Amino acid sequence: MPIKIPDKLPAFQALQNEGVRVMTEAVAIRQDIRPLQIGLLNLMPNKIKTELQIARLLGATPLQIELSLIRIGNHVAKNTAEDHLRTFYQTWEDAKHRKFDGFIITGTPVETIPYEDVTYWSEMQQIFDWTTTHSHSTINVCWGAMAALYHFHGVPKHQLPEKAFGVYAQKIMKPSSPYLIGFSDDFMIPISRWAEIRMTDLAAKPDVEVLAYSDEMGLCIAQSRGTRRLFVLDHMEYDATSLGDEYARDVAANVPIKLPHNYFPDDDPTREPLNRWRPHGHLFISNWINEIYQTTPFDIEKIGRQ
Repeated sequence: MPIKIPDKLPAFQALQNEGVRVMTEAVAIRQDIRPLQIGLLNLMPNKIKTELQIARLLGATPLQIELSLIRIGNHVAKNTAEDHLRTFYQTWEDAKHRKFDGFIITGTPVETIPYEDVTYWSEMQQIFDWTTTHSHSTINVCWGAMAALYHFHGVPKHQLPEKAFGVYAQKIMKPSSPYLIGFSDDFMIPISRWAEIRMTDLAAKPDVEVLAYSDEMGLCIAQSRGTRRLFVLDHMEYDATSLGDEYARDVAANVPIKLPHNYFPDDDPTREPLNRWRPHGHLFISNWINEIYQTTPFDIEKIGRQ
């Protein structure tokens, strides 16, 4: 089934060009089916790029999905045109009356700032609590995952002496997880962050279950036991060029940065990197959508009442 997104969203044409099936609003109305309602709280500076990356993964699933774009209400975006935000986004305040089958909270580059010093931390706390009653299942990504682990479980983040940056192998800790069905025993995933969640801290939190981790970089995927709340510290959604773009940006700005680990062939930044994580990104989101479909109420208003 296609993904339903606004016809004029920049990602629409890009997805069609990639062969991802997208559906116009007019066609969706004619289909007698309840699409899964997925919300994306997009905290990333380049919102248009993130919209495309997430929609690409959602659009590869076999069910009809309606994607709603949501933003923080009291934060002024510096890297996305206000006209784009007004046209395609709701603030969380405007959307909080709705129920969602699935909700995704992205990261944002504020890992070096204490949570309480982030200007919209109060609203984030409200949103995290809101997801427990208004979203059947939630994925928190990168900083969003760290912040959610801190909010729900008191797990601290730790600053790194240098940026965790590159493509790293991850180990599966729970092969029986419905979110990891079909995964290989280890898999590659891009990492780009200035903070970490330590496994030793998680060992003291029996209500957090580790699903995948890296020997070199620590936690990758975790879940709150007994819930459908997931924490993904790394970036399955990244394009093949995402780490290279970040590297070029930092070099141009004279920001000290090492070559991304295990990314450029032979560590040669003039060579095109290979995307070795794409299948697992698609598989993870497909498994997530399937698990939502199997367990979410048909009457969406019953979400949070069970």
